[in-house]
Amino acid sequence: MNLSAKEAGQSSPVMILDKLCKRFGGVVAADEISFTLASGQIHGLIGPNGSGKSTALNLISGVTDMDSGNVILDGETITKEASYMRARLGIARTFQHPRLLKRCDVRTNLFLGSDLANMKKHSSPFTLEQLMEAAGLRLDLGDSITTMSYGQQKLFEIVRALLTNPKVVLLDEPAAGLNTKEMERVEALINIAVKNNAAVLLVEHSMDLVMNLCHVITVLNFGRPIAEGIPEEILSNEAVIEAYLGRGRSA
Repeated sequence: MNLSAKEAGQSSPVMILDKLCKRFGGVVAADEISFTLASGQIHGLIGPNGSGKSTALNLISGVTDMDSGNVILDGETITKEASYMRARLGIARTFQHPRLLKRCDVRTNLFLGSDLANMKKHSSPFTLEQLMEAAGLRLDLGDSITTMSYGQQKLFEIVRALLTNPKVVLLDEPAAGLNTKEMERVEALINIAVKNNAAVLLVEHSMDLVMNLCHVITVLNFGRPIAEGIPEEILSNEAVIEAYLGRGRSA
């Protein structure tokens, strides 16, 4: 268990999510989702498939417009800001399937991260070499992105996100499809983000990773938060057990 990170997770909120709501036709994808993210803290967001986890990340990052609710960053409401403005304000994210510039080389893809940091006039305290080493990536900057394996692309996307020197990092299933060694690399990169005092929101199906890393966990079901607490509390929560296993209390 990452005890040093857990001990560091008692800082003030950098982001407040206030009753985020989103419907797609008759489907309620987000139903008054509310919680806070703190600098230097890893916050897990878990739930069954279709529970609204990725929708929540899309609402926070501005990829999807919300029906109601507010996203507050450093005390400022950014609900109406476009996704690119939220990125400039310090929100970085990855996706379930890496979104990279497939027709460009490694160098050009990295520029997306470093240029964003330069716009904020606050370069990352970590060098590209340090991040690439933590990710286990040994790449020629002139190589095409397509030369990387799927696992390498997922790690590379996290590296690019950290190069922006973010205040908040949104990770959407970063360990999905990775082998054990690559999952260890993901953990190392998350710890780098924490050391840089970023708030990390981790959506992940690997419960070992979630329970090992997270200070706090929020559980969604049918778009609505049903539990929040430290990992030990979540593991023993009957509402969480029922949502995952589909059984009643008397089962």
